[in-house]
Amino acid sequence: QVQLRESGGDSVQAGGSLRLSCAATGNTYRNFCMGWFRQAPGKEREAVASFESDGSTSYADSVKGRFSVSQDNANNTLYLEMNNLEPGDTAMYFCAANFRRQLYPRADCVDYSYWGQGTQVTVSS
Repeated sequence: QVQLRESGGDSVQAGGSLRLSCAATGNTYRNFCMGWFRQAPGKEREAVASFESDGSTSYADSVKGRFSVSQDNANNTLYLEMNNLEPGDTAMYFCAANFRRQLYPRADCVDYSYWGQGTQVTVSS
């Protein structure tokens, strides 16, 4: 089992910045994919960014150039650096992960097995 705990959510003004963290504990392995999702009230959950164990990253078009995802192997923590925040970024942000003990094939970046409880980001205009 894996536990994910997000932190760093806050209320900020438009144009501000935040850094979200997601600490993974439990049965973590070197072959992984971790991602950030968000869900605003009344809207469907959407993928924001992902980070694979080979260093590959992906971003939603809406956050490209403003958000940056990174991962610290030493403490199994995923980060989401969010700059130039907009009111449309207001949502609950969730961390998700897949880990595989085997090195191949690569961990799935679509159907995540583990999810955190979320951290709230509110951006006011």
